Amino acid sequence: MHSRKAISLANLPTKIEKLEKLSKELGQEIYIKRDDQTGSEVSGNKIRKLEYAVKEALDKGCDYLITCGGIQSNHARATAAVAAKLGIGAYLVLRGEEENELEGNYFLDKLLGAKIRFVTGEEYSNKRMDIMEEIKANLAKEGHRAYIIPEGASNGIGSLGYCNAMDEILKQEKELGIKFDAIAVAVGSGGTYAGLYYANHVNNNDSVIYGINVCNDADHFKGRVLELLKEISTYTGKEIHVGKKDIDIIDGYVGKGYALSRQEEIDFIQKLARQEGVILDPVYTGKAMYGLVGEIRKGSFNKHKNILFIHTGGIFGWNSFARALIEK
Repeated sequence: MHSRKAISLANLPTKIEKLEKLSKELGQEIYIKRDDQTGSEVSGNKIRKLEYAVKEALDKGCDYLITCGGIQSNHARATAAVAAKLGIGAYLVLRGEEENELEGNYFLDKLLGAKIRFVTGEEYSNKRMDIMEEIKANLAKEGHRAYIIPEGASNGIGSLGYCNAMDEILKQEKELGIKFDAIAVAVGSGGTYAGLYYANHVNNNDSVIYGINVCNDADHFKGRVLELLKEISTYTGKEIHVGKKDIDIIDGYVGKGYALSRQEEIDFIQKLARQEGVILDPVYTGKAMYGLVGEIRKGSFNKHKNILFIHTGGIFGWNSFARALIEK
């Protein structure tokens, strides 16, 4: 579908399983695509995007990757793992304060040897690109050539990873003899959703791509997705013409805010773990699946026959606060 090359880093294709007990409980056919199984150190959806972004970095002769995220960023951890694997440097700009407690993704960043700079929430919101450019300039003085990957690798080239994932799903539909008429995914920076949406559209596939936002609001992400669809087209050479009304983002499940858990979300994750043996994370997939099930219960998905939820990973994001909410 597009001519861009990627480097092979993820274990692909990832399998699709039916959530038998949940389907029975809800009276609807629900399947899950295990993108949490793309790898161990690189587990989750970010590695699909990094396959494209890092290829571009290597083609440009870069020996350093700079990226950003929250202290428990799955994307930052995957970037650190890829850099270590390829023998290049990683510099992470993380929102938050240096924690004494080394846990989750932050622990793995350290273990993988990434350099880390902590910034305040305000600096992150308003100046993260400037900060990454400054790090790039400083590395250049030391003789390094750095490549900046935006938050979540959610840019045109990163989103190609999920155009590719959509092509993979279409192939798996044929193998499984199933047509997914609804595909749902957590939305935290927009790139995963945009890639799926773009490929669904250019393949003239009539599935509805639903995003469930875990931060900001639906309007913010509709705007962001439209920007990303334009960026993707600069790599594919094929622009698609859609408006905000065409983007299906389901609002109302952000809860207390990004990476903040409510008891009912954690209870839901625990119930699903015991019901299906599938572990979601508290930041992305837990909220998104909680939202999807909530909408199915309301009847919003009655018109759909087969629903596919994409498990985008995040198991390392279980910090002590979220773990404390688990029923003993």
